[in-house]
Amino acid sequence: MIVGLGNPGAEYAHTRHNVGFRVSDLLAQRLGVKIDRLKFQALTRPCAYHGQQILLVQPQTYMNLSGAAVGALASYYKIPPEKILVIFDDISLPVGRIRLRQEGSAGGHNGVKSIIRSLGSEQFPRIKVGVGEKPHPDYDLADWVLSKFSAQEEKALAPAVEHAVDAALLFLDEGYQKAASAYNGK
Repeated sequence: MIVGLGNPGAEYAHTRHNVGFRVSDLLAQRLGVKIDRLKFQALTRPCAYHGQQILLVQPQTYMNLSGAAVGALASYYKIPPEKILVIFDDISLPVGRIRLRQEGSAGGHNGVKSIIRSLGSEQFPRIKVGVGEKPHPDYDLADWVLSKFSAQEEKALAPAVEHAVDAALLFLDEGYQKAASAYNGK
């Protein structure tokens, strides 16, 4: 299962918090499918990739409740946490950088916290896409992650979205270590 995190609705489409949706949309495009089947509070699309069955997922629960959709789908399809790749925004990384992790805490990300609670595990791989840190410490975090990228940031973000898709495909083909070696820090 490959899960792109974001918020549903056109008003959130180009916000920092919706980078996971952007990556999963590009991944679906590369695989020649659309993530458009509503199941367990998520848009989904099963498809094949190099002989593997994969499920592309975009929770429609809003970010903070992403775990409800991910947990229900994982249970229904009997997918263990280590086979669930989650792609999401990270404010601790500069815009245009990605980082892969095999497991770990939520790092303050409410969507990831919800998934950890729902799965009862931190043992799932993830691709973090940098969206930049708040412009100053007093800036409201919710306002920041729901803000749109500047034109300059969009230029820096575009290759990161491509790298995240490439990393996800390499993860499917050759596993976490190869994907992390090739794409961490790109």
